[in-house]
Order: sequence, then C-alpha cells, then structure tokens
Amino acid sequence: MSSVAVLTPESFAEHRSGLRDQEITGGVPEDEAYIPTYLEAFPPLPENRGNLGDKSGELGRAWSTKIRPIRASVITQVFNVPLEERRYKDNSQFGDGGEEAKVCLDIMQRTGAHIELSLAKDQGLSIMVTGKLDSVMKARKEIVARLQTQASATVAIPKEHHRFVIGKNGEKLQELELKTATKIAIPRPDDPNLNIRITGTKEGIEKARHEILLISAEQDKRAVERLSLEKAYHPFIAGAHNRLVQELNRETGARISIPPPGLHKDEIVITGEKEAVALAASRIQAIYNDKKRKTTTISVEVKKSQHKYIVGPKGNSLHEIMESTGVSVEMPPLDSASETIILRGEPDKLGPALTQVYAKAKSVKVVEVTAPAWLHRFIIGKKGQNIGRITQQLPRVHIEFTDGEEQISLEGPTEEVEQAQVQIQGIIRDLLVRMDYTEVNIDQRFHRHLIGKNGANINRIKEQYKVSVWIPQEPDRSGLVRIEGDPKGVQLARKELMEVAHRMENECTKELSVEQRFHRSIIGQKGEKIKEVRDKFPEVVINFPDPAQKSDMVQLRGPKNEVEKCSTFLAKLIQDLVENTFSLSITIFKQFHKNIIGKGGANIKKIREETCTKIDLPAENSNSETIVITGRKNNCEAARDRILAVQRELVNTHPLFSLVTIPAKLHNSVIGSKGCLVRAIMEDCAGVHIHFPSEGSGSDKVTIRGPAGEVERAKRQLLLLAEEKVRRRHLSSLESQLEGQEAPPPQENGNASLEGETVPRRCDIITISGRTEKCELAKTALLALVPVTEDVQVSYDLHRYIIGQKGSGIRKMMEEYEVNIWVPPPDQQSDVIKVTGQMASVERAKLGLLERVRELQAEQEDRVGTRPVYWNKHTGTSSRSGVCALYSVRIILRYLIPFPVHRSPDVIVISGYERNTEVARSAIEQLVSALQEMVNQDVHIDPRTHARIIGARGKAVRKAMEEFKVDIRFPQPGSEDPGRVTVTGLPDCVDNAIEHLLNLEEEYMLSVTETETMAAYMKPPSRYRGSDGGGPDDNGGLAAKGFVVRDAPWNDKAPDMSSAEDFPTFGAGAAPKQTSAWGPKKF
Repeated sequence: MSSVAVLTPESFAEHRSGLRDQEITGGVPEDEAYIPTYLEAFPPLPENRGNLGDKSGELGRAWSTKIRPIRASVITQVFNVPLEERRYKDNSQFGDGGEEAKVCLDIMQRTGAHIELSLAKDQGLSIMVTGKLDSVMKARKEIVARLQTQASATVAIPKEHHRFVIGKNGEKLQELELKTATKIAIPRPDDPNLNIRITGTKEGIEKARHEILLISAEQDKRAVERLSLEKAYHPFIAGAHNRLVQELNRETGARISIPPPGLHKDEIVITGEKEAVALAASRIQAIYNDKKRKTTTISVEVKKSQHKYIVGPKGNSLHEIMESTGVSVEMPPLDSASETIILRGEPDKLGPALTQVYAKAKSVKVVEVTAPAWLHRFIIGKKGQNIGRITQQLPRVHIEFTDGEEQISLEGPTEEVEQAQVQIQGIIRDLLVRMDYTEVNIDQRFHRHLIGKNGANINRIKEQYKVSVWIPQEPDRSGLVRIEGDPKGVQLARKELMEVAHRMENECTKELSVEQRFHRSIIGQKGEKIKEVRDKFPEVVINFPDPAQKSDMVQLRGPKNEVEKCSTFLAKLIQDLVENTFSLSITIFKQFHKNIIGKGGANIKKIREETCTKIDLPAENSNSETIVITGRKNNCEAARDRILAVQRELVNTHPLFSLVTIPAKLHNSVIGSKGCLVRAIMEDCAGVHIHFPSEGSGSDKVTIRGPAGEVERAKRQLLLLAEEKVRRRHLSSLESQLEGQEAPPPQENGNASLEGETVPRRCDIITISGRTEKCELAKTALLALVPVTEDVQVSYDLHRYIIGQKGSGIRKMMEEYEVNIWVPPPDQQSDVIKVTGQMASVERAKLGLLERVRELQAEQEDRVGTRPVYWNKHTGTSSRSGVCALYSVRIILRYLIPFPVHRSPDVIVISGYERNTEVARSAIEQLVSALQEMVNQDVHIDPRTHARIIGARGKAVRKAMEEFKVDIRFPQPGSEDPGRVTVTGLPDCVDNAIEHLLNLEEEYMLSVTETETMAAYMKPPSRYRGSDGGGPDDNGGLAAKGFVVRDAPWNDKAPDMSSAEDFPTFGAGAAPKQTSAWGPKKF
C-alpha cells in the first residue's frame, strides 16, 4: 500500500510523544535508544475514517491534506514484455543489429521519445521510455503494437452507448487507446452489431474492457424521453429568448432539446438522470396542456417584403412580442409565396400583439433612386468614401446597389431614408454635370495589345487623360471598351485607342520553321546577332520558343510588308547556316594524329584555312580515333581528302597492321586487371595500339597497329604472355588434383619434409610471374618492403630529450624516416631503443638517432653548473601570479628552472648555458622585486557563501580576480579555519577586492538564512533534543543522530554494479587488439 502525507510539526511532535509512551509502557529501558520501524513512524492511511476518534480524526485530516502535484515535463515509464508475448524471439541478434532495436529506432524518430531495451534472465524484454507525456504514450502504443504479440477480444454494450465510448470528435476513444495501448474498433452506426473489438496485449485488453464497461454502466443510469408536441406550441415551452427552457434545465437538472423554428419537427428530447427527465417531462406536458386549452389564433395578411421587419435580426422582434404580450407569431417560410401571418395566444392578448406586428411591419421604408449604372461606382466613391459618409450619419439606412441595373435601393426608418435619398440624388446630379462616358467596339484579339505588357499602355492612357478604361474579360467575349471620366479626356482617350486598333488591324503574324539547333547561332553571343536583325526591322517583333519546349517555330509579328522582308532575310540567314554546318567524321589512326596536327599545329591550321572548315580532333588522353570536320559540304570533303592523303602516306612508309590469334577465354587474363598487362606492352612498344574483340563476340583475333618493328615486338610479347597464362592454368589444375591426396600433418611454421627441414606454408609464399629479369627486380623490391627491427643503444638519461615535449621529438623522427621507434618505459630504465621499418629506412633512422645522441652529449658538456638565485618566502611563493611569471621566464629562456623543493626552500637553481643563466637570474630578480610590493591579507567570509562567490567552475571568482588584479585563495575542505580567505596583490587592489567580497557575503547571507530557516522548519525534531536544544547527556553523551527509523525502503542494499548476476553482460567480450610491426590498422 502506498500513501502520500503532509507531516506538520505539531502532528509529528504528537506522534513522537505517542511513540515515547509506547516504549515506556512496553518495558524498554529508558537508557537505551529505541529506534522505531518505518511502519511505526509512518503508519498507512486508515481505510475507514469514520471509526477514528477525535485525536485520530485530527491526524487523519493532517494526513489527508491535499498536495498539488508538480508534474515534470519529462516522464519515464517502464514496462515488461514476457518471453511468450515477444514478437521477435531470436536473441542472437539482440542489440543494435536486432529487429527490436530497429523498430525502437524507428519509433524514436517518429515520436521523439527515448527508448532503452534490456533483456531479463527469463528472456523477457524490459523497455524504458522517456520523454514528454504525449510522446511517451504514443511511443508505448507503437511499441506494444510492433514488439508484442497481439490478442483480440470483444465486449458487448448497448448500441446507444457506443457514441459515449467514441466521445466528441473521437477524443474519448483516442484517449482510451493511448491509455491502454490497444486498438479499439467500434461498429458503424448503421451496423446492428453490438460487439466492440479490442486488439492488443492481454493486460491492455483487460484495461480497455474495464473502461468500456464503466462507461456503459454510467450511461445505464441515464434516461432519454421524447415528447411529441405540436410545433405551434414550442415557442410557449421555450419562452421569450429561450428563458423558460433554460430555467427548466436549471431546476430539473435535465437537458431539454427543442427543434429550432426552421426545422419542422414536433419531437422534444429530454436527457439526464431518470428522476430529472421525468420531472422535466411532466412540467413541459403541463405547459403544453395549459396553452392548448387557453390559446386561440388569428390570421392577418402582410406584404412579403415586410416580413423580415416583423421577424427582426435573429428573430429578436418575435421574441419581443412574445415577452411583452405572451403571444406567439408564426411566420410563413421564406421560400413560400404566402403573406399570411398567424398569431396564437390568449384572446385578450391578441389585440396588443397585432398592433405591435403592424407597427414593426411599417417601421421601415423602402425607396428606389434611379441613376445610370456606369455612375454607381462614382456614387460609391473611392474605397466607399461617399456612401460611407451617408451610412455614418444615418446608420440605420441600408443602401444596396445591383450590378447592371440603374436602381439604387434605400431601406430604413422613414425620416432617415428620406435624408439619404436627398444626399444620393445630389451626388448623381453633380456627377452627371462633370462626368461623361463613351464606348468603343474593338476586336477582342487586340485587347491584350491595348493593355500592353503588365498593363503599361492602358495605365499610361489612364494617367495621361484622367479617365477610367474598362476592357471586358476574355470569358465575356465582348469587344466593347468603355471610357469614363472628364468629357475632354474621354474623347482624347477614345481617339488614341481607335488609332491603336486601326494599326493592329494592319499587323500580321507569321511563323517560320527553324531547326532548334540554329536558334543559338541566330541569337548570337549575348543576343548580339538578333539585335542587329531587330535594328534592321524595328517594327517587327521576333519571338523564339523556350528551349525546354523543343519547338522549331519562330514567330514574327508586325506590319505585313516588314514581316515579309524580315522573313526573307531570316530564311537566307538560315540557309547559310545550314550550308556552313555540314559535318562528317573520319577515322584516323591515333598515332597519326600528331602528324596531322604538325609542329605547333602548322598542318591542321593550314588545312583549316585553305578549306574554310572547322576540324575537331579528340583529346590526347582519349582513346577515340574519330576526327570531325564541320563547314560547307564541298569544303568538308576537300579537308577529308587531304587528311586521308596524309594517313595513306604515313601508312605506306610505316607498315603497321597485324593480327594475332589468342583464344577468347584467355583475353581477360592477358589484358590483366584494369588493362595493366596490355597497357605495359603498349608502353614498352612505342606507338603500338592493341585492340581486343568485344566481349561475347567469340573472336580470337587481336589487332595490333603501329610501327613495323614495334608491331612485331608487341606480337611476340603477347604470344609469350598467352603461353604463360596457359602454362599457369595447367599448373593450377595439377595442384588442385594433388590437393585431393592425403597430405602430411602441418607443423607450426610449415610442413616437415622428409629430410626434417621446415617447409614454408602456402599462405606465406608470394608468386611472381613475368620475365626473368623483371621478376628478380620485383623480388628484390618485395624483400625491401619486409619490415626489420634494429636495437640502438642510447643512455637512459637522454631518453626524455629524444622524446621531446609531448612526444614531439620522437614523432618528428618517425615521420622523417618513415619508421616506428619504440622507447622503453621509465620503470625499466633500459638503454635499448627499437627501430622498426624497411631496411633502408631503419638504417637512416639509426644514423639520425645516433646523431641526435651526439648532439645531446655535446650539449651536456657545454652546460655550466648551478647558479643560485635566492627566493624570499615572504614574497609569496604560493602566489599564482608569481608562479605564472616564473613559468613565463622558463618558457622564454627554453631551459628548465626547478622549483625549490629538494634544496633550501629559499633557493632556485638555474641550469643551462652560462649566458642564458645570467639572463634568467636577472629576470627572476626583477620578478622578486616586483612581488615584494605585494601583500597577503586574510578576511573571514562565512563558509556557507563560498560556493556562490566562487561560481560555476570558478567563473565568478576568476572574474573578480581579473577585475581587481589580485589572487584569491579559499581554504581547502577540512581546514582548521574554514572561513579564512586569502587575498594577494597590491595594497589598493587587495582593499578593493576585500570590500567586494564582504558585500557579496552580506548579499548571499540573506538567502542562506532564509533557506536554513525553511529547512529548520521542515526538518523533524530529534528524539534526544530537549527544549533547550541540548543532548541527553551534556557530559560526554553522544550527539543527536537525527530522525532514524528501522526497515525503511532506503536502507535496502543497493545492487552491486560489478556483479555479473545483477548486471549480466550480453555477447562475448571484445578480443584484445593485436599490435603489428606495420603499425596500427587504418580503416
């Protein structure tokens, strides 16, 4: 049983006194310290509070004081999935590579929650989900659905209760699914099935089933009553402004639903508790019976246009009549042509109600004012300014304009309508005097030219002549353009529009078919060429299609004569382009390309100039042999003949074609990896090109082209290479046959031969194939790559100088000589340094290492003895500024200055070259003289404020030291005087810093005192503390231990994190890394 309680000092003192009485009466000796158990000190809440006495009731009230929960924004939920319910039971891939981990990763990305998985000893799955409440609930639902096997069950509840399970907008159902981590399927309203299907885990299904049954049980207590009463009497039940039905709702506690006036339905629905529904139904039935007995009706005819004034805004006028007379006014539907209004009520009330109906019908006057339709927008004014002034003065007048009609409707109180009519008629007369309009019929296909690009043309006309121009929209298919404004401006605008239309009628549009590949040539670089054409024909507009459209049509628009001239000019230009863009390709041996180009490109340049063609050769590093010639057809053919003549001449002087037969199955092995073998032959035989047939052709013919002598040489090498490949294949087949025979047992480092010699293992043998001399070279190169290790004798005292600061010296040597240098650890005190690497590199590294040793030995011989510098302790050797300054001197002189620890505490010994030691001595003496001016001053600061003064990671105290240029030292934990703070620096700076520290102490002590006061109030009193605060025994008795209980939950033994039983490991441990002479592996 768990409980939450509020423990006040009074209730706790009373509780402790009760414990004291119990232990005395229980026979426990007074001199022994009795420790209560957890249940005695914190008893559980009583289940039946009514049976407690007065004292127990007081304690119960103290325990039951509600504490407002403070909920964290981030929560954690832990739940388990038993082995039999796990969807993925393959434990071999548990972890990052398992399906469960992949599913959790996907859920984390979609919900934003953090998920941790662990495997219990019983192979059950423990899942911890952390995050915000919504994210945790969604993640838990998905985890259960995807990691746990799903079961299903059904629960049957009445059909009318289904909607309460769903809730408003499905919110209740969503909340229930998240809470139980299940999927709940409810039948559709038109489905007679009563069963609700629940899918999820067994635990979730039980929770969801329980919640659904609780909702159904709650609804069983409610009732629904439907009363069928005539629609005409509904207003009497609802009352004026629905006040009567609202009062019934409050008095009975039921909910009464009356159909709105526009819905022709007689049924009134009452819902709620059974007693409340019955009471409300009886009250409504009584009202209905009373009104049906007492009321009568009369009918009157009122114009349909006046009905809306009787109804009023939102039916307020009808409610006013009902409230004042108690009579219901029934209006015919708006879509009905009937003008009959029925009044229903008590006979003596019908007369006053009829008077109010007629008064409201005649309270509004409707007047129509005639004005030309084109003037309506000027009457309204810019942004409704003119009409706005009238409606502000006469807010109850409604003014309505109808498009296309000349009537303006005014509606409102009689006097205000007459005033508005006079003002609008005055505006109309004024506008007719100073405004005019005209209409021009212009073909609709010219409208876009009248408007211009982005409305440039039409806007210019409007601003220039101060008129408004109305051009019909395309869907209207009308050519009538309307001009309104000043009479003179209207005539000028009309004249200009007519001139534009006349000019457009003489224009024509022509489309010219031009291949898209010529478009860029016609336009030219940065449009220079097309600009020349447009300058030549300024009245013609030339439009090229978008390149993405892949269209060949170029559009010309302008005067007919100019368009024809421009079309003829462009056709001639295109014809020239077609003639000049004829192209042909010829294949020339790659080795002859340089002969065709000539020295400095002389040959190819000459051919280009004489034939007026463009000749493109492939790049030098390309394998293509195709040369492309572009220009006029006859010129291209002449250039081709000249290039082929050059090739024929070279072929006659260099016979260079040969065929070699090599089986197709050997082609890949002869070519080698990425063509390395055949490329080596071509490089060895200068100018030779070897061509193998395409893969899958089945041809055995290999073509060799090049100089005669080199072709024969390449042919011999290819045949030798093919023979070698055949021989190696034969040897491989023999070895595979031998491997099938019984072999002697392998030894540790190889196989033992009959003579007892160790035979190398096959995996240790590298086979080299090729010509003899090149194989020997490759063997020598491979052996040179095998790493060796050499020992170098270096005195142990010099090791630290060879290593250098942070290993910089040894690292520089390893990078320079490309070796690995191993220096023994200091605890071995060995003089042997190992150098590993290639033989040549190791030799160079040995020489470099020995050279470095000689330099260090010579340097030691040149060094002088010690030079003492006296260091006065009173200058503050512990001062941080002094130590930092000494380090600065040490770094500048680049020599070691040991601190005074082994010799006299007042002496610093400087070792190094004589000239450097003199400089160091001078620098340190200057430093000492500067430090002698500093003072040390102690100030007492309350230890409780030290942490705040220091700040997070010392940020606050560092800022103070920098600001006041002092050093502030706080006492170490456990110091004899925990409040002593030492400030070191110049006297003025020390005084200012101390004043600053005292101000901070005063400020922080306020909050410290307040915190301690609250803590003292919340801390329970000690068992042994008396009224004076002393202990039980002032003469050496034990101090009070505070409040102690036995068998408390926090006294349980914590799990041992090093125990394999409490924290089992998953998978095998990682194998130790193996070091290699080649250095660390790089991935």
